[in-house]
Amino acid sequence: MRGGVDVMNKRSWEGVKDRFIAFFFAANGILTIIILIGIFIFLAYIGLQAFHEISIREFFFGKEWNPTAYGEPKWGILSLVTGTIYIAVISLLIAIPLGVASAIYIAELASPFIREVLKPAIEMIAAIPSVVLGLIGLLIVAPFVAEIFNLPNGLNALTASILVAIMALPTIISISEDVISAIPESYREASLALGATRWQTIKGVILPAASSGIVAASMLGLGRVVGETMVVLMVAGNSRAFPTSILDPVRPITSTIAIEIKEVVQGDLHFQALFALGFVLFLMTFAINLASDIFLTWRQGVR
Repeated sequence: MRGGVDVMNKRSWEGVKDRFIAFFFAANGILTIIILIGIFIFLAYIGLQAFHEISIREFFFGKEWNPTAYGEPKWGILSLVTGTIYIAVISLLIAIPLGVASAIYIAELASPFIREVLKPAIEMIAAIPSVVLGLIGLLIVAPFVAEIFNLPNGLNALTASILVAIMALPTIISISEDVISAIPESYREASLALGATRWQTIKGVILPAASSGIVAASMLGLGRVVGETMVVLMVAGNSRAFPTSILDPVRPITSTIAIEIKEVVQGDLHFQALFALGFVLFLMTFAINLASDIFLTWRQGVR
């Protein structure tokens, strides 16, 4: 009888513990959603007030951003958005091929010893402070770009893209390598048994099977790129003029907020406009993540 009571008490305690753990994880998930909604409301509440005095047409389609212009301030963000897009697209064009190729080498071709050395080394890149990469860009990358393209200086969208691509590499390589390594060994064995070479197996079997994970890694890398501030602040050229090529100096949204937020009076129109810029940046990153989720869901449905 005593043993039966002990068993019932133990089961009751286990049930309480399970419910507590379930509640803990549910509360954390709900808290994450609340924080996301809170950020959205905070940015929208302050940022949308700017449109009481700034026309939506001027804000989104104007090419000149000069809030401190004497007499008639300019509030057009098109040049800022274009600079952000330039850096994001170019950096991904650099980072995705390098990242995927590195992931394939680590997962499929490297010896165990080299793999154990390379993975931590690549992940350590993420620990390098962005200001250090900015200094490297000023001293090495910018002069190199200026010499290659015969420019007065190398502070432009291309230089910023190269450095931001380096910052995105650890994310793309690490996640892509994990996805490739998780592909069942039977896929490789079946392909090789049918007479395919190692390269044909990688190209025709491994990459298609890992494509969803690689896209997810690229989208996470893109989120890292779009939100970067310090590097682009140091090497992008800090020009509010509308860029017409990747060799033009630019000022992305993040740099604009970082430079001007300390100069404004809390609550004035310039302050509200910067929050509107932050709201636009928030929507851009949210749209990127949403598009990634939709694509991955579609890919899983196709399979």
